[in-house]
Amino acid sequence: MKKTILLLIIIIFVNNLFAQNKLTETEKIATTAKVWGFLKYYHPDVADGKYNWDEELFKILPKVKKSNDKEQLSQIYLEWIDGLGKIKKCKSCNKNNELEYFNKNLDLNWIDNSNLFTKELSDKLKVIETNRHQGKKYYVSVAHKNVGNIDITNEIEYRNFDWTNEDLRLLTLFRYWNIIEYFFPYKYQTETNWNEVLNKMIPKFLHSNDETDFHLAMLEMVVSIDDSHAMFGSNITKEYFGYKGISAKFKIIENNVILSGFYNDSLAKLDDLRIGDIITKVDGKNIKSIFEDKLKYISGSNIPRKNNNAFYAIFNGSSDSIQIEFLRNNKTYNKSIKRYSFKDFNYNWKKEGEKYKILDGNIGYVNMGTIKIKDVPDIMEKLKDTKAIIFDIRNYPNGTLYSIANYITSTRNDFYKVTYPDLNYPGRFIWRDGTQCGKNGDLKYKGKIVLLVNEKSQSHAEFTTMCLQTGDNVTTIGSQTSGADGNISRIKMVGGFKTAISGIGIFYPDKTETQRKGVKIDIEIKPTIQGIINGKDEVLERAIEYINN
Repeated sequence: MKKTILLLIIIIFVNNLFAQNKLTETEKIATTAKVWGFLKYYHPDVADGKYNWDEELFKILPKVKKSNDKEQLSQIYLEWIDGLGKIKKCKSCNKNNELEYFNKNLDLNWIDNSNLFTKELSDKLKVIETNRHQGKKYYVSVAHKNVGNIDITNEIEYRNFDWTNEDLRLLTLFRYWNIIEYFFPYKYQTETNWNEVLNKMIPKFLHSNDETDFHLAMLEMVVSIDDSHAMFGSNITKEYFGYKGISAKFKIIENNVILSGFYNDSLAKLDDLRIGDIITKVDGKNIKSIFEDKLKYISGSNIPRKNNNAFYAIFNGSSDSIQIEFLRNNKTYNKSIKRYSFKDFNYNWKKEGEKYKILDGNIGYVNMGTIKIKDVPDIMEKLKDTKAIIFDIRNYPNGTLYSIANYITSTRNDFYKVTYPDLNYPGRFIWRDGTQCGKNGDLKYKGKIVLLVNEKSQSHAEFTTMCLQTGDNVTTIGSQTSGADGNISRIKMVGGFKTAISGIGIFYPDKTETQRKGVKIDIEIKPTIQGIINGKDEVLERAIEYINN
């Protein structure tokens, strides 16, 4: 009896030990993604373009899937690496230089994971890191020499490939994940750790139920980098959300939708929609639940920008109408309203407002989304005797920052620093001082300067704000900006689908981050529900109050 019990204990122990050593499907695929990407950008011969690296992946995947434990898997990787040729000693890899490095994105700790790799494999990968490829790369290059953001090169598009091809679905994930892993300057800021994103996305790419599932997985993957520059759309995702929308513009405030304007006044009137209507439910579901359910599909560096980008997730659909619950004059109503194709609105997306004006109290106002560089001298001459100028940057400016800065500064100033990818050590970035703005000499405009910003202030708008903030008498008023600064790098995914990333890191001169956080704000104010109902621009009103006081 005792021998039988002892035998059972031994069997259970051995089975548990075997189960612990057995690798999961996700672990095997994730390690392959990392090793494949590492070799692609680090191995001297692979990074030089001597192999069809997609085909190498397709050949290794069946072997990986058949492996059971780290010993078998590591041996597969070792044989793979040995077949790529001998690694020559790199004489320039550890050369000392005076560059200042930014290393928050560099993460090769996975190489030492003893639960997944044998020591022999870990040592082999470290040798490749130490003797990594130097010089011109086959799969990545510098897009703009003086800027530093990347250009993805020599990738096969596989345009119009059959979504049922599992190898190409995994290639889609592997390519994108590794581009972000080694060349996205803000990888360290993603809400979810980038390794965890890989583990989460593998089952979605590996086991897509249909083409819509696959396209939504691509969208979710892009959204996961938390970058307002990172957008993704395909005919499939657009069909999923629906091509039809309501005729009203809106803002999300306190988990409610407030109508703030119309794409077509006549169509809005047919549904008796009014500015200030507070929509609390759509088809029986409250706005907060709808937003949270779709959040993984809404791009943006922060919640204010995601709120701004949520237009297609709240009201879009394929049916001709929706049922809404809404508040008007503190009373709750329910009704059905129409959906329309956007072409039915005949909306003028390029409509430009007036360039500048003088407000009551002798205060100048400049629309930064409208004026061009050639307009600046004339406008500043017309506004020279005002007691203040409000520069509205809740839009996308047209490169006027340097010319305006010359009027509002008496010293030439640094206004940003840059990090850009070190292609000779993928994952590591290099600090560089930015250009200066402003002019040394007498101050041309001596009144107060106020800058208006909000979630629509993105990229060049944020960069413009940082420049103008160096002025002698400048105050920034508004709410959190989009948090996506720096030149963009455009990326073609497998299938020819297009997306982009913020390609370089932009920081204030003291290295304060702007990505996700947005620009520095002196006086914070956000629109309120009552303000929208009353048709007020509360941010502009706060600026006027500040100037007058």
